[in-house]
Amino acid sequence: MTEREAYVAFNLTDKIGSVKVAELALAAGSVAVAWESWPNKVARAGGEVDVGAEFALAKKYGVEIVTPADAAYPPRLLEQPSHPLALYVKGDASLLSSPCVAMVGTRRSTPYGLEQAFRISRDLAARGWTVLSGLALGIDAQSHRGALDAGGKTVGVIGSGLDRFYPEENRELAREIVAKGGAVASEFPFGRPPDQQTFPQRNHVVAALARGVVAVEAPHKSGTLITTSLALDMGRVVMAVPGRVDARASGGCNELIRAGARLVRNAADVEEELSELMPKTEIKPAPRRIRRAVAPPSPPASPSAPPAADGRGRSPSAPFSIEEAMVMREVNSDGVSMDVLIRRTGLPADKVNALCMALRLKGRIRFFPGNRVALPKEA
Repeated sequence: MTEREAYVAFNLTDKIGSVKVAELALAAGSVAVAWESWPNKVARAGGEVDVGAEFALAKKYGVEIVTPADAAYPPRLLEQPSHPLALYVKGDASLLSSPCVAMVGTRRSTPYGLEQAFRISRDLAARGWTVLSGLALGIDAQSHRGALDAGGKTVGVIGSGLDRFYPEENRELAREIVAKGGAVASEFPFGRPPDQQTFPQRNHVVAALARGVVAVEAPHKSGTLITTSLALDMGRVVMAVPGRVDARASGGCNELIRAGARLVRNAADVEEELSELMPKTEIKPAPRRIRRAVAPPSPPASPSAPPAADGRGRSPSAPFSIEEAMVMREVNSDGVSMDVLIRRTGLPADKVNALCMALRLKGRIRFFPGNRVALPKEA
């Protein structure tokens, strides 16, 4: 068995992730040897894992299976310890490694949200960016349509096996994406139906592949906010399109902006935040707003001396509140626990948690496993 076949075999079991596979491979010497010694070779759907049958289905459907053993596997996914063991791609797999902007939002979108998603995606695609989304109803679908309207490239990442496409209403849109040079991808094997587990995993892939994430419309409790939270943890730039203050559909986006996400009105705003991440030869010249250079962030010496914005789209030039400054004085590069912050600041636990979330949205801290927070890597 080859390395790529072993990755697919592990993926078919649905009982093990990339972190554990990496540990096994390190001990065994290779992924293939690790699979040979793996005791639970039972497929999620039942029966013994049949890698040959999976590759036969891929050939039948015209699908490329890409694993970490392949050169085509997106480097940005490999940066994440928990990355898919395999990607099933219909269409141009190279687009997953291209400069992508994720457009995300609610399924229950308003005409305003649909208009903004279409317009921004169309203009981003025209400027050379690959528009990435989840092929769901509402904002996702309209974002894909906007990119196609510009004759640009778009990638849909779905939360089911490619042969169990969901939602059915967007099947023709998926076919159009592939026919016009885009791609539809999934980390799930053939036969896997969508469920409550697959969509958060899909959101993780969307956030990991993107250079930045634009939330167009999202209520306060929305899967969109899960994606933006994942993006923040990965160091991606999070942006949001503002909406009416009394519009339920825009409540989550407005809150993101209030907490420090970048407010964007159009593709030029998005590109201003992301253009330094994209090779200039791949984009057409576009108008840029003039802004003065600022120094990189540093922790404040006192509540009256907040750090400036870092100039990379992480946060606006908004001052810290006194309570945020109290928290920042206790945070360092190694990380401190929430319990320590609560004890040292003297603030209630729920208040410290809320302050840390706001500071994370502003790009001033990052979260560690074990309920710990630390300064950003570049701080």
